[in-house]
Amino acid sequence: MTYSLQPFINKEKCISVTGLGYVGLPLALELAKQFKVIGFDINQERIALMQQGIDPSKELDSTAFEGCDIRFTADVSDLQQAHFHIIGVPTDIDSNKVPNLNPLLGATKSVASALKKGDVVVYESTVYPGCTEDDCLPILESISGLQGGKDFKYGYSPERIVPGDKVRTLTTILKIVSGNDAEALELIAGIYGSIIKAGLHRAESIKVAEAAKVIENTQRDINISLMNELAIIFDKMGIDTQAVLAAAGTKWNFHQYQPGLVGGHCISVDPFYLMHKAKMIGIEPQVIAAGRRVNDFIPSFIAKRIVQSLIEQDKNPGKSRVLVMGITFKEEVSDIRNSKVVDLIQELEDYSIAVDVIDPFGSPAELEHEYNIHLKVAPEGKYDSIVLAVGHQAYRTMQPKELEVLSNGPVYLFDIKGVLKKDDYQNYWRL
Repeated sequence: MTYSLQPFINKEKCISVTGLGYVGLPLALELAKQFKVIGFDINQERIALMQQGIDPSKELDSTAFEGCDIRFTADVSDLQQAHFHIIGVPTDIDSNKVPNLNPLLGATKSVASALKKGDVVVYESTVYPGCTEDDCLPILESISGLQGGKDFKYGYSPERIVPGDKVRTLTTILKIVSGNDAEALELIAGIYGSIIKAGLHRAESIKVAEAAKVIENTQRDINISLMNELAIIFDKMGIDTQAVLAAAGTKWNFHQYQPGLVGGHCISVDPFYLMHKAKMIGIEPQVIAAGRRVNDFIPSFIAKRIVQSLIEQDKNPGKSRVLVMGITFKEEVSDIRNSKVVDLIQELEDYSIAVDVIDPFGSPAELEHEYNIHLKVAPEGKYDSIVLAVGHQAYRTMQPKELEVLSNGPVYLFDIKGVLKKDDYQNYWRL
């Protein structure tokens, strides 16, 4: 049995991509420019939109669908037509902050039901080291009746897409690839190498590739947690953290990180996967866990500062109104998954503060369904404090007069990301 790239180039064999979110869809479309592709997702509504050339995640415009040899489907039996299967479903954590592998294992079962001798399965989802071989491979084998490594090949190539980044896109980011053996690695590298302009890094094993991915965001989480802890310390001392970072940043080897709300489905989630695996092997992580605690504390810290400000204004928090501008997990994206702005809103509401929320990217239906938060079309009335929570471009260009008309008296601005000019406001606070 040979594993060759040529049948895919000739379109005698096709590629399937399971999970068409912000990771899977761009990958499927890019592959479909050169190969025959089946795009599979269990969400029929999303499939219907993609069949019309619409990205449900609002990351791609309709031109991205042009000239692509791709068929979108929610019928799992269509996966049988593919010989190279890529799985890129989200990996989240549950309410106890334990890895939730259900979407990944569910997708594995779908692909396993279509697996044939000579097929290849590649995972892109972020997992802990060993997950591909210890958790996914047994499912592939038991359902298909085939033996991994002998009847089919498998590998891991972690996604590195940054939502909202229009510069560092899929093809311009160096790709890590790995396989269960040299033959698998060669074909996997051939498929990805056909579309990735930035080049490939061939990891020496699947576990190395899995570990490399999970520490990328763990490293960022820890570094941001240091900035957040410094912001808490300097706030108590009456020192502007941004001014401190600007001064420290004049040294050539000072690493630039900013304090802020750390949410989303990567940086705030991936460390828990590594911690989970570490505990499984008898190690209790210290630094990683401390970083998570600090970053998870920030919404509460900001809420207390807002309440303190209201009290200093001789205002009763229970009778105050606060406007929160931005609720998605980061700038210029519609994704609300694990947004820490939601935590901030809940903290404010725990003080009986009336909170209005606006966001040009957020979906009212999603916010209502996921968090029971009613998204306002526009601000309504006057507010005692204004929180600029997400630095969408529309907010970065706002002038002081625009906030003055929304304020009940002088503007009290909490600019979490520090995107507006401090000197333009008498009552201004930032992390």
